[in-house]
Amino acid sequence: MAKAIQPEEVESKRKETHIQVLDVRTNEEVAEGKIPEALHIPLDEIEERVGELDPNKEYITVCRSGRRSDMAADIMNDRGLNAHNMEGGMKAWNGEVR
Repeated sequence: MAKAIQPEEVESKRKETHIQVLDVRTNEEVAEGKIPEALHIPLDEIEERVGELDPNKEYITVCRSGRRSDMAADIMNDRGLNAHNMEGGMKAWNGEVR
């Protein structure tokens, strides 16, 4: 289980240059709106695309409720990246959505 971060913390940290929000929901879910500037890589593509991610960044993974993003963060951490899971997912997000 990845280290959890609260949505309120994500709102304040997401504009820091070393932070990247990573949305792992499906294309259909993301079409309904996502956190601005979030990178989108669906969970089922994470393992094959983890090499595209910058190892110098800190990642905050997001999904609808927090379960898939926790899996994604675990995969990323296992590959040597620094990833945290946003607890509660987009259901708990009260910030801006585009």
